[in-house]
Amino acid sequence: MELWEAIKGRRSVGKMKPEAPPRESIEKILEAATWAPSHHNTEPWKFFVLTGQARDRLGEEMARIAAGKLADQDAEAARAKLAKLRANPLRAPVVIAVAVTPSAQEQVVELEEIGAVACAVQNMMLAAHELGLGTIWRTGAITYEPELKAFFGLQGREQLLGFVYVGYPDQPQREGVRKPFAEKTVWLDA
Repeated sequence: MELWEAIKGRRSVGKMKPEAPPRESIEKILEAATWAPSHHNTEPWKFFVLTGQARDRLGEEMARIAAGKLADQDAEAARAKLAKLRANPLRAPVVIAVAVTPSAQEQVVELEEIGAVACAVQNMMLAAHELGLGTIWRTGAITYEPELKAFFGLQGREQLLGFVYVGYPDQPQREGVRKPFAEKTVWLDA
């Protein structure tokens, strides 16, 4: 696959088949991530690959954390929300939790570390697309809860940034549409 074709052809895939991709494909995706640029070559990314029952444990933890915040809501609405949180990690056979481990070097800006991890995620998604796999990057308020951070053993300035769901697409690929770059670009030459 040509690079330009991959960039323009990749789409988020919300529905995936239950069959898990081979481990070698997931390893290629992770290797692609590590080739992202990072300021001062800090390589601030950290990945957690969840398959099988690990996805169930993640869903249970998400629901447990959210349950304490739903005490004021209607019981039926709260149950529905918790059921959805439990099921979210089961939407794909592989879930890659993505975190940032900011460098302690004085010259390193934390926002740049987060940007580097976002570049790593883009590399992952392009590599998956090239391998015939679908991906979608999910976040949401639960992602940033301190208790979910603890679930992954993240400490200090480390942060969970989101989840990349990976699997074989189980939906037709949508056609991409973007605004022309000229609408989003200002040229400064004087």
